[in-house]
Amino acid sequence: MIKPFSQNIIFFDTEFSSLDLNRGEILSLGFVKMNGEELYLELDFKGEADKWPEENILPSLNKEKVTPDEAVRKIEEFISNDKPYLMAYINQFDMAYFYKLFGLNNFNERFNWIPIDFASVLFAMNINPEILVEREKGFFDNMGIDLTEYHQHNALDDAKLVRGVYLRLSHDSFWCRFCFFLSPDRHLQKYL
Repeated sequence: MIKPFSQNIIFFDTEFSSLDLNRGEILSLGFVKMNGEELYLELDFKGEADKWPEENILPSLNKEKVTPDEAVRKIEEFISNDKPYLMAYINQFDMAYFYKLFGLNNFNERFNWIPIDFASVLFAMNINPEILVEREKGFFDNMGIDLTEYHQHNALDDAKLVRGVYLRLSHDSFWCRFCFFLSPDRHLQKYL
């Protein structure tokens, strides 16, 4: 079971135009507070995207676009003043792009300076950290999570999914059922 150091967490995800941090830009961001409050932003993008985001991300973007400065302002309005922890699934690129957008000094003034990587949390719990990418139906069925409600590679839906898994893994009664799921004699052990 997850026993968090703090409940002051905002789950987030980004979609971006390239794995090359020098030329890539954020396309969209999704944030979800512990209480379920959400913020989704799509940034005005006029640059060149790698082939994968061009085919898989850009066609799904359809909300009003904001400038980077507007995005920072809206994010600052969304967060509280008590320096929340940001938690993302496989957060390396998410954080690098977020620092690039938000500015490192501004980030450190508004957020806890240590981002939390949810893949590492899963790994420490003896759960295959690729489970959210692979979207193994049995794993999510056992958690009571309907994957049809989450569009993969949508920044807000990905942040909501991380929050949903996190909340289930931190709930005592769920943890008892999940331990049964993890037991060696269960056929679902393959998901670990």
